[in-house]
Amino acid sequence: MNPIQELFSLKDRVAVVLGGTSGIGQAIARGFAQAGATTIASSRDSAKVNAMAGELECLGSQTLRLPADVQDRASLEALCRETVAAFGRVDILVVTSGALKKMPTADLPEEEWTRVIDVNLNGTFRANQIFGRQMIRQQRGSIINTCSMTTFVSFHEVAPYAASKAGVHLLTLSLACEWARYNIRVNAIAPGVFRTPLNTKALDIPERLAAIVGRTPMGRVGNVQELVGACIYLASDAASFVTGHVLAVDGGFLAKGI
Repeated sequence: MNPIQELFSLKDRVAVVLGGTSGIGQAIARGFAQAGATTIASSRDSAKVNAMAGELECLGSQTLRLPADVQDRASLEALCRETVAAFGRVDILVVTSGALKKMPTADLPEEEWTRVIDVNLNGTFRANQIFGRQMIRQQRGSIINTCSMTTFVSFHEVAPYAASKAGVHLLTLSLACEWARYNIRVNAIAPGVFRTPLNTKALDIPERLAAIVGRTPMGRVGNVQELVGACIYLASDAASFVTGHVLAVDGGFLAKGI
C-alpha cells in the first residue's frame, strides 16, 4: 500500500455506525468495511442488524450483531461496552439515525416535536457522550455526525427536523473544541437531498422533487454511495487536522443563489 492509500485506509480501525442498516448509514457501513475497518452496523431492528452483519462479513469485516436505539441510553452503553470487549476499542463513530415529520408547524402536536428532537439531537448527544467517553479513555477517536441542508436553510414544513439539525451542528462544533485535547476529532456530513427511506414520500411529490432539483446545480438528487468517500475521508488519517467541520455533500445546493 503506498503512502496515499495508507492515508485513506481504515485497516485495523473499529467503526460503529448507528442507523447503519438502511439508507445513508448502510452505505457508509459498507464503505467502511471495504476500506478495511471492523464495522458494526446497528439500529433498532434486530432482523436488519443480523442481515447487515452477514453482508459485512461477506465483505471481509469482523462485526457484531447488536441492536441499539439512540433514544435508549442503556442500549448505546451496551453497544459500546460489547464493541470494546470484542475488539478492544472504538476508533470511529458515525451517527446517521434520524426522524422526520412534515406538516404545517401550526398544526404540529408537541409530542411530534419532542420525538424528532429526541431522535435527532438528543440521540446524537447520547451517542457522542457514551462513545466519546470511551475515546477519551483511548486518547483517540473520530466522530462523524449527520447534519442536513436544513442545518443552514429552511425547508417547507419541517421545523422540528431543521431545529434538531441546527442543534447537531453546534453540538459538533462544541465537542470538537472540547475534545481536541484528547486527540478526538468531531465532524459532520451535511447531505444534500438523497432518496432514503426517511424522505422517499416527500420526494414522490412531483412539485417538491422539481423544486429540489431546480435548486441543485448538478440537477439531480444524490446517490447514497456518493457520501461514502466523504465519510472515509473524515474517519481516516487523511483528515488528521480536520475537526469541527461540516462537510456538505449536496451537488452545489448551498452554493446556489439567483
